[in-house]
Amino acid sequence: MGDNEQMTTLSIGPHTVQPPVVLAPMAGITNAPFRTLCREFSGGKGLFVSEMITTRALVERNEKTMQLIHFDESETPRSIQLYGVDPVTVGKAVRMIVDEDLADHIDLNFGCPVPKVTRKGGGSALPYKRPLLRAILHEAVSNAGDLPVTMKMRKGIDDDHITYLDAGRIAVEEGVTAIALHGRTAAQHYGGTADWDAIARLKEHVPEIPVLGNGDIWSAEDALRMVKETGCDGVVVGRGCLGRPWLFGDLVAAFEGTDSFARPTLRAVSEVMLRHATLLGEWIGDETRGVIDFRKHVAWYLKGFAVGSGMRKSLAVTSSLAELGAQLSELNLDQPWPEGADGPRGRTCGNNRVVLPDGWLKDPYDCSGIGVDAELDTSGG
Repeated sequence: MGDNEQMTTLSIGPHTVQPPVVLAPMAGITNAPFRTLCREFSGGKGLFVSEMITTRALVERNEKTMQLIHFDESETPRSIQLYGVDPVTVGKAVRMIVDEDLADHIDLNFGCPVPKVTRKGGGSALPYKRPLLRAILHEAVSNAGDLPVTMKMRKGIDDDHITYLDAGRIAVEEGVTAIALHGRTAAQHYGGTADWDAIARLKEHVPEIPVLGNGDIWSAEDALRMVKETGCDGVVVGRGCLGRPWLFGDLVAAFEGTDSFARPTLRAVSEVMLRHATLLGEWIGDETRGVIDFRKHVAWYLKGFAVGSGMRKSLAVTSSLAELGAQLSELNLDQPWPEGADGPRGRTCGNNRVVLPDGWLKDPYDCSGIGVDAELDTSGG
């Protein structure tokens, strides 16, 4: 294994994540079927986190939420990501997870930049209010029993309101087990380049607990480079695995020093596409709805391959597995993995605007403007 050997183990409480690779929760993407695919390619190694679960919806046993927290029997540890803005509700949700044995690890979302979350003071807006962040972490950790609590965050709201170093110290003081940092502010959304230096600074600032780096990991080589350049304890991969669940196999190979990276032909890619759509149909309990849900993945899987625009359009409106299979079989399936298909995918724009509650930035210590109605009523983003 040589140089990479020293960086292959990450501890999240009692759980050993080896190699230290984590699938980032992505709304509408990282449901049980997609986690299954990633886990199959990684040989079961790594940590795969659920879609964002809203604490209020969980406590109220919202039907969609109860389905989203369903884990495949082979998933261990079961990892749930919670979103909440009200300390009491977060505490209740964590207590429910413990009492009903719903998961083995809880991650708290303070990184989401989407307007419907930040408008209510949640996600990446929340760490700006230091006392509120502390109260939520305190409730989560004190109700979690033996379950490790981790958090994911961004650098801050914008370049004038950077919060990650303060948030890191608060997390350590409140007993958080590990922190993942996306090297962008909320204002950047997914644009520009992730600031890996911030990950290195956080690592120096919170030496007591593991720090995971997130942002612009498009290949296994990027992951190794991030660890080398920042000293982080592991990597969190989000958009890089869209349409490429085999990236987790590549990550395992890179960290274990075998360098056997997947370069699938279009035939192999089309087989994964059909399996993904099949798993979605089984999970939803309806083949048509599964194929419809799969449509959003088509462009990511086919990125870089020679597929005519007419064919791309018709693949994006398929509504049965037979139809999807028939259309895929018409492609030139012997195409090798295209050069340049490893690059950025998913959202890459930044709109430099963060929608915040009125007066949010006036005082980082004034938390009076946030009420329980700030909870989203839907999970999965």
